[in-house]
Amino acid sequence: MNKSEKSTIIEQIRSRAAEANIVVVTDFKGMSVEELTRLRVTIREAGGEYYVVKNTLARIALADTAHSSISDDFKENCAIALGFSDPVAIAKAVSDFVKESKLLKVRHGSLDGKGLSAAEIDALAKLPSRDQLLAHALSTMNAVPTNFVSLMANMVRPLLYALKDLESKKAA
Repeated sequence: MNKSEKSTIIEQIRSRAAEANIVVVTDFKGMSVEELTRLRVTIREAGGEYYVVKNTLARIALADTAHSSISDDFKENCAIALGFSDPVAIAKAVSDFVKESKLLKVRHGSLDGKGLSAAEIDALAKLPSRDQLLAHALSTMNAVPTNFVSLMANMVRPLLYALKDLESKKAA
Protein backbone atom coordinates (compact mmCIF):
# COMPACT_ATOMS: atom_id res chain seq x y z
CA MET A 1 0.00 0.00 0.00
CA ASN A 2 1.56 3.29 -1.06
CA LYS A 3 1.31 6.68 0.67
CA SER A 4 -1.54 8.00 -1.45
CA GLU A 5 -3.69 4.91 -0.71
CA LYS A 6 -2.93 5.25 3.01
CA SER A 7 -3.78 8.95 3.02
CA THR A 8 -7.06 8.20 1.21
CA ILE A 9 -8.00 5.61 3.82
CA ILE A 10 -7.02 7.96 6.67
CA GLU A 11 -9.11 10.79 5.23
CA GLN A 12 -12.10 8.52 4.67
CA ILE A 13 -12.03 7.21 8.24
CA ARG A 14 -11.31 10.68 9.68
CA SER A 15 -14.29 12.22 7.90
CA ARG A 16 -16.63 9.39 8.94
CA ALA A 17 -15.31 9.38 12.54
CA ALA A 18 -15.83 13.15 12.78
CA GLU A 19 -19.52 12.60 12.00
CA ALA A 20 -19.86 9.60 14.34
CA ASN A 21 -21.16 9.94 17.86
CA ILE A 22 -19.96 6.49 18.93
CA VAL A 23 -16.89 4.42 18.06
CA VAL A 24 -16.60 0.81 19.23
CA VAL A 25 -13.24 -0.93 18.87
CA THR A 26 -13.49 -4.70 18.48
CA ASP A 27 -11.16 -7.67 18.21
CA PHE A 28 -12.19 -9.88 15.30
CA LYS A 29 -9.39 -12.48 15.41
CA GLY A 30 -10.52 -15.84 14.04
CA MET A 31 -13.74 -14.66 12.43
CA SER A 32 -14.59 -15.82 8.95
CA VAL A 33 -15.42 -13.51 6.06
CA GLU A 34 -19.07 -14.59 6.23
CA GLU A 35 -19.28 -13.63 9.91
CA LEU A 36 -17.65 -10.26 9.25
CA THR A 37 -20.09 -9.65 6.41
CA ARG A 38 -23.05 -10.48 8.69
CA LEU A 39 -21.62 -8.12 11.31
CA ARG A 40 -21.26 -5.33 8.74
CA VAL A 41 -24.85 -5.83 7.62
CA THR A 42 -26.09 -5.80 11.23
CA ILE A 43 -24.21 -2.60 12.01
CA ARG A 44 -25.35 -0.97 8.75
CA GLU A 45 -28.97 -1.78 9.64
CA ALA A 46 -28.40 -0.10 13.03
CA GLY A 47 -27.18 3.06 11.28
CA GLY A 48 -23.43 2.59 11.35
CA GLU A 49 -20.38 1.33 9.52
CA TYR A 50 -17.71 -1.26 10.32
CA TYR A 51 -14.10 -0.90 9.19
CA VAL A 52 -11.19 -3.30 9.42
CA VAL A 53 -8.15 -1.07 9.24
CA LYS A 54 -4.50 -1.10 10.23
CA ASN A 55 -3.90 0.16 13.76
CA THR A 56 -1.50 2.90 12.68
CA LEU A 57 -3.97 4.25 10.14
CA ALA A 58 -6.81 4.15 12.68
CA ARG A 59 -4.62 5.94 15.23
CA ILE A 60 -3.80 8.72 12.78
CA ALA A 61 -7.40 8.99 11.53
CA LEU A 62 -8.94 9.27 15.01
CA ALA A 63 -6.27 11.60 16.40
CA ASP A 64 -7.91 14.80 15.12
CA THR A 65 -11.52 13.88 15.95
CA ALA A 66 -13.64 13.95 19.08
CA HIS A 67 -12.70 10.30 19.60
CA SER A 68 -8.98 11.01 20.01
CA SER A 69 -9.12 9.65 23.59
CA ILE A 70 -9.02 6.09 22.23
CA SER A 71 -6.54 6.63 19.41
CA ASP A 72 -3.61 5.32 21.49
CA ASP A 73 -5.32 2.06 22.47
CA PHE A 74 -5.09 0.21 19.16
CA LYS A 75 -3.17 -3.07 19.49
CA GLU A 76 -3.20 -6.36 17.56
CA ASN A 77 -6.17 -7.04 15.23
CA CYS A 78 -8.69 -4.24 15.57
CA ALA A 79 -11.75 -3.07 13.73
CA ILE A 80 -13.93 -0.07 14.43
CA ALA A 81 -17.70 0.31 14.36
CA LEU A 82 -18.89 3.88 13.81
CA GLY A 83 -22.40 4.98 14.75
CA PHE A 84 -24.03 8.12 13.42
CA SER A 85 -27.56 8.42 14.78
CA ASP A 86 -28.39 6.19 17.75
CA PRO A 87 -25.38 5.09 19.82
CA VAL A 88 -27.49 2.55 21.73
CA ALA A 89 -28.42 0.79 18.47
CA ILE A 90 -24.75 0.36 17.51
CA ALA A 91 -23.82 -0.85 20.99
CA LYS A 92 -26.73 -3.33 20.88
CA ALA A 93 -25.79 -4.57 17.42
CA VAL A 94 -22.18 -5.20 18.45
CA SER A 95 -23.09 -6.71 21.85
CA ASP A 96 -25.68 -9.03 20.32
CA PHE A 97 -23.17 -10.17 17.72
CA VAL A 98 -20.58 -10.77 20.46
CA LYS A 99 -23.04 -13.14 22.17
CA GLU A 100 -23.77 -14.88 18.87
CA SER A 101 -20.21 -15.14 17.52
CA LYS A 102 -18.02 -15.86 20.58
CA LEU A 103 -14.96 -14.81 18.49
CA LEU A 104 -15.77 -11.11 18.35
CA LYS A 105 -14.76 -9.17 21.45
CA VAL A 106 -15.41 -5.57 22.38
CA ARG A 107 -12.25 -3.85 23.57
CA HIS A 108 -13.26 -0.27 24.25
CA GLY A 109 -14.96 2.67 22.64
CA SER A 110 -15.79 6.34 22.68
CA LEU A 111 -19.15 8.08 23.07
CA ASP A 112 -19.05 11.74 22.04
CA GLY A 113 -15.36 11.89 22.95
CA LYS A 114 -15.60 10.12 26.33
CA GLY A 115 -13.72 6.85 26.54
CA LEU A 116 -15.75 3.73 27.33
CA SER A 117 -14.66 0.33 28.57
CA ALA A 118 -16.11 -2.91 27.24
CA ALA A 119 -18.37 -3.16 30.32
CA GLU A 120 -19.69 0.37 29.75
CA ILE A 121 -20.48 -0.44 26.11
CA ASP A 122 -22.36 -3.54 27.27
CA ALA A 123 -24.29 -1.42 29.78
CA LEU A 124 -25.08 1.07 27.01
CA ALA A 125 -26.42 -1.81 24.90
CA LYS A 126 -28.86 -2.72 27.67
CA LEU A 127 -30.48 0.72 27.61
CA PRO A 128 -33.75 1.16 25.74
CA SER A 129 -33.43 2.56 22.23
CA ARG A 130 -34.06 6.21 21.41
CA ASP A 131 -37.50 5.41 20.00
CA GLN A 132 -38.46 3.51 23.14
CA LEU A 133 -37.31 6.39 25.35
CA LEU A 134 -39.28 8.90 23.26
CA ALA A 135 -42.39 6.71 23.45
CA HIS A 136 -41.99 6.42 27.22
CA ALA A 137 -41.61 10.21 27.59
CA LEU A 138 -44.65 10.80 25.38
CA SER A 139 -46.79 8.37 27.36
CA THR A 140 -45.68 10.05 30.61
CA MET A 141 -46.58 13.49 29.23
CA ASN A 142 -49.91 12.14 27.95
CA ALA A 143 -50.75 10.65 31.36
CA VAL A 144 -51.09 14.07 33.03
CA PRO A 145 -54.02 15.40 30.96
CA THR A 146 -55.63 11.96 30.85
CA ASN A 147 -55.54 11.67 34.63
CA PHE A 148 -56.83 15.25 34.99
CA VAL A 149 -59.85 14.52 32.78
CA SER A 150 -60.48 11.31 34.70
CA LEU A 151 -60.32 13.17 38.02
CA MET A 152 -62.78 15.83 36.83
CA ALA A 153 -65.17 13.16 35.57
CA ASN A 154 -65.00 11.39 38.93
CA MET A 155 -65.86 14.65 40.73
CA VAL A 156 -68.95 15.34 38.59
CA ARG A 157 -70.22 11.75 38.41
CA PRO A 158 -71.64 11.58 42.01
CA LEU A 159 -73.56 14.83 41.38
CA LEU A 160 -75.05 13.37 38.20
CA TYR A 161 -76.05 10.19 40.04
CA ALA A 162 -77.71 12.25 42.77
CA LEU A 163 -79.63 14.33 40.21
CA LYS A 164 -80.69 11.19 38.32
CA ASP A 165 -81.85 9.60 41.59
CA LEU A 166 -83.80 12.76 42.48
CA GLU A 167 -85.41 12.78 39.00
CA SER A 168 -86.52 9.15 39.34
CA LYS A 169 -88.04 9.85 42.81
CA LYS A 170 -90.01 12.84 41.51
CA ALA A 171 -91.26 10.86 38.51
CA ALA A 172 -92.56 8.11 40.81
